Amino acid sequence: MAKIGVIGAGSWGTALARLLCDNGHDVVLWSCIEAEIRMLKETHMQQEKLPGVLLPEALQYTTDLKEAMADKEIVVLAVPSPFTRSTARQMAAYYQPDQVIVSVAKGIEDETYFTLTDVIEDEIKGAVTCALSGPSHAEEVVRQMPTTVVAACPKKSVAERVQAVFMSPVFRVYTSPDMVGVELGGSLKNVIALAAGVVDGLGYGDNCKAALITRGIHELGQLGLKMGARFETLSGLSGIGDLIVTCTSVHSRNRMAGYYIGQGHSMKEAMEMVSQIVEGVYSTKAAYHLSQKYGVEMPIISEVNAVLFEDKNPRQAVEDLMLRDRKSEGDDSGWS
Repeated sequence: MAKIGVIGAGSWGTALARLLCDNGHDVVLWSCIEAEIRMLKETHMQQEKLPGVLLPEALQYTTDLKEAMADKEIVVLAVPSPFTRSTARQMAAYYQPDQVIVSVAKGIEDETYFTLTDVIEDEIKGAVTCALSGPSHAEEVVRQMPTTVVAACPKKSVAERVQAVFMSPVFRVYTSPDMVGVELGGSLKNVIALAAGVVDGLGYGDNCKAALITRGIHELGQLGLKMGARFETLSGLSGIGDLIVTCTSVHSRNRMAGYYIGQGHSMKEAMEMVSQIVEGVYSTKAAYHLSQKYGVEMPIISEVNAVLFEDKNPRQAVEDLMLRDRKSEGDDSGWS
């Protein structure tokens, strides 16, 4: 049994807290929102985000960050990506040597273009970090539906330690040394999912969405390889796997926000209608600037950026993608 603190009592943090508690670990779930913790204590349910799911009696709740981190072997950081830095800054005062911080949010920080483990390590000097990512909607994990993810860390012993703690009959965990690839896949798929939602909102059908997902995989791979990620990571669970589920699932906040934009709503209206953090919006600018920095052509990312931040008409964005210069799908070798 491990002592674990889960920082963030939203849908994902709560789902993972239940999983870890069901695995027999001593788990404390933290939120800075007193009303949220009061609701959890009184009802043993995350009524707002995961209605109908009764949480284990053994799960503990607190608004005290020190209590959530004290004497914990593993600390799971599950706040939305825009709040990773501010939360890690508060955590720094209570971090203990050799604690493993498992980052489970998905995003790239705007302005610095850091991955989330980079952000954590920037705020908590000497922190041991691991990224956990893959096709894993909280709504299904909390209901014990079979799910498979990847635990990534350059240190094999750390990745295997996280794997052992999270692994269960309904939650399979692979390990990887490629933290850059795992985090990049988890971040960029949200941007592509926004585009997939726009396609749905415009009513453009399955052919268009399949093409978008496929070319999105290509863009993700091109940038990832330039940034030192492994091809096998980008074509695995945290790359293609996460991209597919986020572009197609009814649970996807990013796809849903894109759908509302395709229906004619503004970015701000779409985010309000989803009523949860849409992490792809925050990652789009960073992804666009990374494509410029590394000299990688990423037309889908560029068009999403233009729709979100330059008020470009979504129909025009799709037309511009379709009417780009003619080219071959692969390289030019093999022609007769």
